[in-house]
This record gives sequence, C-alpha cells and structure tokens, in this order.
Amino acid sequence: MTATPDPIRLRDLGQKATAGGMLSPDEALALYRGLDQPSLGLLAHDVRLRLNPPQPDGTVRVTYIVDRNLNPTNVCVTDCGFCAFYRSPNDAEAYVLPREVIYQKVDELVAKGGNQLLLQGGHHPYFKTDWYAELFRDLKQRYPQVWIHGMSPPEITHVARLEKRPVRAVLQDLKAAGLDSIPGGGAEILVERVRKIIAPKKATTEQWLDVMRQWAALGGHGSATMMFGHVETDAERIEHMTRIRELQQETGGVFTAFIPWTFQPENTPKGPELLAGRGGLKATVAEYLRTLSLSRLYLQNVPHVQSSFVTQGMKVCQIGLSMGADDFGSAMLEENVVSSAGCSHPTSIPEIERHIKDAGYVPQRRNMMYEPVATPVTDKFGNPVGQKKVVTSQVEA
Repeated sequence: MTATPDPIRLRDLGQKATAGGMLSPDEALALYRGLDQPSLGLLAHDVRLRLNPPQPDGTVRVTYIVDRNLNPTNVCVTDCGFCAFYRSPNDAEAYVLPREVIYQKVDELVAKGGNQLLLQGGHHPYFKTDWYAELFRDLKQRYPQVWIHGMSPPEITHVARLEKRPVRAVLQDLKAAGLDSIPGGGAEILVERVRKIIAPKKATTEQWLDVMRQWAALGGHGSATMMFGHVETDAERIEHMTRIRELQQETGGVFTAFIPWTFQPENTPKGPELLAGRGGLKATVAEYLRTLSLSRLYLQNVPHVQSSFVTQGMKVCQIGLSMGADDFGSAMLEENVVSSAGCSHPTSIPEIERHIKDAGYVPQRRNMMYEPVATPVTDKFGNPVGQKKVVTSQVEA
C-alpha cells in the first residue's frame, strides 16, 4: 500500500529546492511521487528563474540553437535493443557518407545561418582515431566558423578499445584535430542494471562518466542526456541524475545542459520487450513533464535544462518552458536516429521562435556554450535574407 504523502514534508522539501538546497535522492523521489504536476512545475520554474534570471527590462529569454545532426555512418556493432537507426556492417542499408555528401550537408547548414555540427554515428568496427581526426581537420579547414559537437562518450570508448589506447590519448588527438565539445548521447540510464538489459555491449556507466571526466581535464565541455520510459524505475532515473550531479561537481562544470527525452519504441528491435514492465505503454506527456521538472530541481549545478520537441511535439515542449526548462533545443536541418524509431516532429526556425514568443518569452539564438548569437534577418522559411533558399526538413534531437 502506498503511503500518503506528508504535505508538511513536501512543503519543506519544495522550499529547500527553491532556496538552492541539494536534494537527496530520497527527497527527490518524495517530491516526484508526492506533488501534483502543477506544483512540481512551479517549483522547477522558480529554480529556472533563479539560475537563468530575467533581463534588466524584465523579459525572460529562452534559448535555441541552429545546427545539423550529421551521421557519417550508421554501421554499428553494439546492437542496442532500443535503436532503430543502426545497421550491421554487412547490411544492405549500411552506409558511410562520401566526403562530398558531408560537404553538401555542411554547406546547407552554413547557408541557413547554423553554427554547429552535431556529429555522431554508429560504433564502426574499423574506424579509429585517425579516420575521425582527418574528418575534423578537413571540416575545420573548410568551415572554421562551425563548432564540432561530436562523438558521444560510447563512441570514444569504442575507439579507445579498438586501439587499446587510453581514453585521454584519444581525446587529446581528437581535440587537436578540431573537436570542440562532446554531446551527451549514449547515456540512456547510467545504472548498470538497466544498461545490461537495453545496451549490454555499450559503454558502462563508469566508462561514460570517465570520458566526460577526462574531457573536462582537457578543458572541454559537453551535455548530458537521459533516455527514460523503458525498464528503469523512478529511483533509477534519480540515480542517473545523481551521477551527473556528482561529476558536474567533481569537474567544476563539464556539463552545460541536461536533456531528458522519452524512449520511442516504434521500429526498434526490442521495443515491446523493453516496455513489458510498463504494460506496453510509452511514457506519457505527464510523465515527461514531471521528469523534466524534477531534473531542474535536482540538478541545480547544471545551468540549463532543455525541453525537447523531438519526442513530445512543439506544444508539450512549449509547456516545458514553464516547468523548469530554459532552452528549446535545436532547429536541426537533419535528424536520423530518433526519426528512425518512428518519431518525427518537423518544424522551422520561425516556428520555434513563434512558440517561444507565444509562451511569453523572448527567443535567443545561442551557441553550444549558451552564449548569445546574433539572429540574422530571415525570410518566412528561416533562410538568411540574401542567401539562396535551402529546402530541407527540420527536426530536433
């Protein structure tokens, strides 16, 4: 039988969080399970306004970025049960993008006024540091203004394992070649019980964290993600956040943002199996918003929380801006991983800005370090005025 929540304790815990106190895992779980969503969201919004306060004129900014998710290969040998994107090396649909195709994709990004390339792919059995370093050097020579946000921690771990070299050495070579920051992909849930079920061949919790630890030691930054709504428990979500919070404190701030998103089972190899413990049901909108709000209350040493429309859609993402999130994610010119699972919410830069304004906030374009970027004058398609229109789909990740 579930215990009745103690309203006095919930009030005290809410006050502790809004005052900047560090919630314990048990306290976070009590708030998550005991508070209704409006109350949890209001507390999270208070924390959001303290960490990212209004401008002197009283306006509140919501940031977004314009980038492109470029997947140089879909060949992968980790066989994750939740992934619909990867292909085995000998699969008829396996690919490695020719360099000229990559150039064309970056040209489109630049033409749109984008400033970042999110570069991730599969765990290719033969691609080592030299392959990626050559690509980074080539891109930096051609597009010095484009920030390379690339190679998730499991990809780094995979390369280090192939070469039998320390992670630090691989990171040093990639940084020298032009890698600017590391995305937080591949974290899923940083709990070994869960990882052994959903991705037994992927980097372990400690390996994921160590890549970010070594990257921080080299002066680098990155983001942190959480894919939830499958075999994990509420307590394991909080354990994941605890690992992020502890590493953030240890490194002095390696993570610029936290991005929670829900598992999309469509088209995935083990989708129904991974939802069996949930009665076959995907995470609901309410569950997404509660988790988003809790992350803002719990991860107060991570400066930004992103409300992502890729799995929930624009309207839910918009609601998230009043429940703890201060960032709208990215207006991507391409996204292949989540859309492969059957989830796609096309949008445009003007649509992102309209939804931010309709929610009562001021849109602000940014870079990966959350520094403001001047917004170019654009036409109704989001193309900078005076440049050729780029026709492409726009989906966020």
